[in-house]
Amino acid sequence: MAGEDDKYPESTGRRRFVKGVVGSASLAGVGTAAAAGINSTTSPTGAGGGITKFMAMENTAGPAPRGMPQIPVEIDSEGYLKGVWPDVKTVKQQGREVKVAEMELGGVTYSAEWFQYCGVQTYPGVQPDADQDNYFRYSGNSKFEWQNEEVSEGNKIHVDDFSDYETWGNGIGRDGLGKPAQGTWRSQDIPPSGTMPIQVIRSTRVEEMAKDNEWLKASTQEGFIANLNKCTHFCCVPSFKGLAGSAVANAQDKIYCQCHQSVYDPFNIVEKSFVALPRPEE
Repeated sequence: MAGEDDKYPESTGRRRFVKGVVGSASLAGVGTAAAAGINSTTSPTGAGGGITKFMAMENTAGPAPRGMPQIPVEIDSEGYLKGVWPDVKTVKQQGREVKVAEMELGGVTYSAEWFQYCGVQTYPGVQPDADQDNYFRYSGNSKFEWQNEEVSEGNKIHVDDFSDYETWGNGIGRDGLGKPAQGTWRSQDIPPSGTMPIQVIRSTRVEEMAKDNEWLKASTQEGFIANLNKCTHFCCVPSFKGLAGSAVANAQDKIYCQCHQSVYDPFNIVEKSFVALPRPEE
């Protein structure tokens, strides 16, 4: 028999918080903020940050304050997927020289600052000149059975793994809408606490969207679209067609965050703005 602390029915897929868990999570958030604060006090303000416009998978329901940032995709000559990383340059900010990662892409100013929230601003991979190759790699313990059975954690994500994307289904929502995978980005040889989680979806809808949209034509390839997979509400890791309980929020064909039922539409990319947190300097 469920106790009082099991406040959410199983069908919702929401986490069952017991006493102390919410408090611990809150303290963890404070710890991240404190670490950022301590690091940034060693220099005037840290690097980057401030009001930032970005392209996002629209938040359509739930407590999330904004959409999740899209990651532009490119495919190399062997069919492996990479996230585009902005050009690195040195600029003057507040009278000192700092490195920034920024470029013009598809009529949009694309910047590393898109990803500077939820503690990611402290992750090694978000540093402009981090020694990373930008390939998307599969993560372990995926919410997708096909991924757990057919590929291995750490392998680079390849086009061929999505050959059935036009018909793929897993009993959640509508078949043929798109095939997803979960992975990491700019995180080789980095402990799990500092890896950047991403989600990739290949869909015919993305192919159609990119035909008459300058940004999507430049930021997607062969129907692949990607996002930094950190819910903007409480930094959880959501999924597209990854949880049967998403139907309770009418999110079975969208990206659903099971923790607090935020919903994102991967097929509606919108321009948003937020205050990006500065990267603590070493």
